[in-house]
Amino acid sequence: MSGWEDRIARFGDTSELLTLLANPDDPQAAAEAERLFWMTLASGWFTAFADPDLPDFVPAVNTHLNCIGTNPDFIYGTASIDGSGSYLLTGERGDGLFLLMDITAGGLGVMDELGPSLGTLDFDMLSLDDDGRFSLLLSAEKPLDWVGEWRHLDPATRSLSLRQASYDWDKGREARLAIERTDKAHMPRHWSAEQIAERLAALAGYPKRLSGMAMGFIKAQREKDLWNALEHDDWAGKGGVQGQHYYQGLFRLEPGNVLLLETELPETVRYWNVQLSDMLWNSVDWMNRQSSLNGGQAQIDADGKFRAVIAVDDPGVANWLDTGGNREGAIMLRWTEASSGPTPSLRLIELTDLRSQLPPDTPDVGPEMREAQLRARRRAVQYRRRW
Repeated sequence: MSGWEDRIARFGDTSELLTLLANPDDPQAAAEAERLFWMTLASGWFTAFADPDLPDFVPAVNTHLNCIGTNPDFIYGTASIDGSGSYLLTGERGDGLFLLMDITAGGLGVMDELGPSLGTLDFDMLSLDDDGRFSLLLSAEKPLDWVGEWRHLDPATRSLSLRQASYDWDKGREARLAIERTDKAHMPRHWSAEQIAERLAALAGYPKRLSGMAMGFIKAQREKDLWNALEHDDWAGKGGVQGQHYYQGLFRLEPGNVLLLETELPETVRYWNVQLSDMLWNSVDWMNRQSSLNGGQAQIDADGKFRAVIAVDDPGVANWLDTGGNREGAIMLRWTEASSGPTPSLRLIELTDLRSQLPPDTPDVGPEMREAQLRARRRAVQYRRRW
């Protein structure tokens, strides 16, 4: 078998994941799973030829590569590095809610393996010049002649993962970053035939790995019977943010039913959101649907609580979470740097009873207002950096 045929066969092995579906014989579920396989293959191209000597923050997930529960409020970037090297990061902080960098002993890249978090860097802890620019050196030892910002780099480090958060997608200045290795001379790489073959083989197997992670997560949620229920989890070292509260579960809606999510808010919280995904853990299209709400978008009721209605069809309230036509799917809520981690509640109710379960001053949102909101949302997503 030629290398090409071997790689095609390896990608074809991804179909073994169909057994993770609740009903592998369902043609719709199988088609959507196959779409996920191709999407993760496309996502893998961003990191397949990552070079620790010539690092670059690349966006492995975004609106079109929306797998593994991509957060609509984040702009992601990932770079592969060598923990024994020295790296200079320069750029502008921007004015988003935060810019965090997770330093890990592994990653989700094609050539990576998952590894524990070795620390998180908050760019607000760096000194900025008058133009909001920073310069940061990462290395095992601080050079004697270095006078700028420096952080110790653990030799086990293999990946840097950026998350830039924003509530107002169409406002503000986004961060700008560059990374370069400083302990080696700049030398563009010419990949040998053997190196290309190795990385293409890894890329061909990547969909099985990443899709398997997504589908395995949903399968585990099903096995825990988390229907219309939430559990608390910690995703540090597994692709998540260290110290963040995650509440996750599944929704299931019968015709005529909606799911009411209700929660207190922490006294202080740097960032929070709630979002929906499908049963493959793809985030529901957040550009064309209101499938997520964050602390800047959500309407808070007079009693200080946040209430959202998870429904297939528009229930005519501000905090509608659109399921994307799915009667089953996943829910995730995040509290970041919060004084507490309030546990949200979920209640399945009849649509005809919805108004009696909401505060009397809950405003109506008619078709014209919803149309305007969704058009504004769609523009805002496109204004953000995605590539």
